[in-house]
Amino acid sequence: MKPDKNDRTCIVTRESGPAVDLIRFVAAPDGSVVPDLKRNLPGRGCWIKAERHIVDEAVKRKLLPRALKTQVSVPEDLGSLVDRLLTKSALGSLALARKSGAVVTGSAKVDSAIRTGRITMVLHATTAAPDGIRKLDQARHARKMATGTDIKAYSLFTGEEMDLAFGGGNVIHAAVIEGTAATGFVTRALQLHKYRGESAANLENRAATAAKETESE
Repeated sequence: MKPDKNDRTCIVTRESGPAVDLIRFVAAPDGSVVPDLKRNLPGRGCWIKAERHIVDEAVKRKLLPRALKTQVSVPEDLGSLVDRLLTKSALGSLALARKSGAVVTGSAKVDSAIRTGRITMVLHATTAAPDGIRKLDQARHARKMATGTDIKAYSLFTGEEMDLAFGGGNVIHAAVIEGTAATGFVTRALQLHKYRGESAANLENRAATAAKETESE
């Protein structure tokens, strides 16, 4: 199948894909390389698949100066820089979703929302206690068995980052409600998740294990 005219080609993999699945990089006036997450900065750009290990490979192989056709300074931690920018963007969007009433917090409220509400995503702080996660995994598994609804769970942010997005309150667990108010955050969260290369499979396996433990009690 021929690439769509709007597809872009990754300078590392040489695979074509839609711009939303890649990250654009441009040469800044000061000679540095800048990630153009919004894809609107002027000047020559090049594209890399939005996955951390591929960005790291581009840096290691010194592909960016060649692709941009100019001498540029490429930071060795470019992959980390992109991660920080994606995280900042996702947290900003999460804050907006919270202000729109599209997010519920607190273990009890999240548990109830999973079992009865229209939830599109569950969030755990990276500092969340295993027991707290296990209980919500049980709720996700029960919902899936009862309705077929597969609610994914992600650990993308630290406790401090969650608190920042929610304006304090020591937020450890949150559930994102389906609807347009949360669409922007969901898109950014999934992009960050994919960029880091974290698999949701381990969370699903953990949910199944938690359910079995409950059944055996």
